[in-house]
Amino acid sequence: MNKWLRAGLSAASLGLAVTLIVFLPRVVGGLTGKHVSWTEIGALFGRLDWSAVLLMAAVWLASLLAYSHVLTSSLPGLSHLQGLTLNAAGSAVSNLLPFGGAAGVALTFAMTKGWGFPVRSVLVLTLVSGIWNTLFRFILPAVGILALVASGQAMSPTVARAGWAGGVSILVLVTVVAVALYWDRAAALLGRGMDALLRLLPHRLRPAEHSASAALDRLRADTAGIVRTRWPGLSAGMVLFLGLQWLIMVLCLQATGAYPGLAQSIAVFALSRVLTTALITPSGAGIMEGGVAALLITFGQPASGATAAALLFGFWTYTIEIPWGGLALGGWAILRKRGDSLPTEAERAPTS
Repeated sequence: MNKWLRAGLSAASLGLAVTLIVFLPRVVGGLTGKHVSWTEIGALFGRLDWSAVLLMAAVWLASLLAYSHVLTSSLPGLSHLQGLTLNAAGSAVSNLLPFGGAAGVALTFAMTKGWGFPVRSVLVLTLVSGIWNTLFRFILPAVGILALVASGQAMSPTVARAGWAGGVSILVLVTVVAVALYWDRAAALLGRGMDALLRLLPHRLRPAEHSASAALDRLRADTAGIVRTRWPGLSAGMVLFLGLQWLIMVLCLQATGAYPGLAQSIAVFALSRVLTTALITPSGAGIMEGGVAALLITFGQPASGATAAALLFGFWTYTIEIPWGGLALGGWAILRKRGDSLPTEAERAPTS
């Protein structure tokens, strides 16, 4: 893509995100029919207790540390400080650019190359961490649906049955993919099944050279070693990371008087993570806040408190990552210019 076109799209995307935030009260009002104003939202922000804000900051920092475990598990030898730096810099790029994930991957390769990691290992890092993020992104909606259904949240029997079916189906799909990554025979069976499905397609739509099973074999060849030996760390890191992010949302909801209950907060959090995949704005900025506020209002929360909570949560999961990532990227650039580097775990380990 032409660099000027890319710059124009980035500017337009950021502009749309800012516009959605500026007009968020009107957007929420249009979605729910409830009156919301910046005056009411500002009054809620003005009443925030500093101890609550400091607690949010502490939980946010803990969530970053938790995610560093995902990266260090994906790339043996990567230190937690390096993992924090990679995550911060990559998040800043992703939060500023539409389709920023590709730019974040390029930055990851540049930073890890400077630390002496081989390209193949970084490819595995990108692949494994991406798979684990995707798996858990699929799991979250299922957890949110099942939490609502199990809580007895008022909904029609048809919607409840569909919720159970959808939630269980997503969990089954995730389980199948996870097992295929770990177990040779399951991978072969899944690959043959995909080949059979592809043979049902017209010839012009089938893959030209390689079968689905061959593609899955290549995928497993790159990831099997890491997945088999490090899946506990990968999974624990993701669970802890998402759990702490949910805790940030709970703190935001309680601080603004919009806490709807345990099951409902899980569902709202799941929706927020899904909406961050909206590509029309960087990390779904503006779209996530509107969806979260609308769902909270559906659960009976006051419109001003729901919108304030959505904005506050967006600050901790999006806005603050930009300056934080800028600091991390600046520190890395200074060290690189001086010829220094952050030591890897392998370099810091004592020799016998």
